Amino acid sequence: MSSPTPAEESADPDGEEFDPNAPLGSDSTQRNRKRAALAVAPFLALGLGNVVLILQWGIEPLWAFALLPPILFCSVLAYIVFSTDFLDDRT
Repeated sequence: MSSPTPAEESADPDGEEFDPNAPLGSDSTQRNRKRAALAVAPFLALGLGNVVLILQWGIEPLWAFALLPPILFCSVLAYIVFSTDFLDDRT
């Protein structure tokens, strides 16, 4: 039995090397949750900020809560699309 060489010891356990052009690792074999969260977070924050503004302005709270389901639905839908690379083969 031979011992592994220094190059084999320093390799990643998954056998993948770091790609500086794709630092978040956009391989299509697994879900990329970090990239999806980073892409959806600003839009979710804007939507929730609008709900907070509506509530602070004293407008009927029903309007704020009427806006909440579409904001959450679109955010979840965008998260699914970004995490599974659903549109990757269409470009």
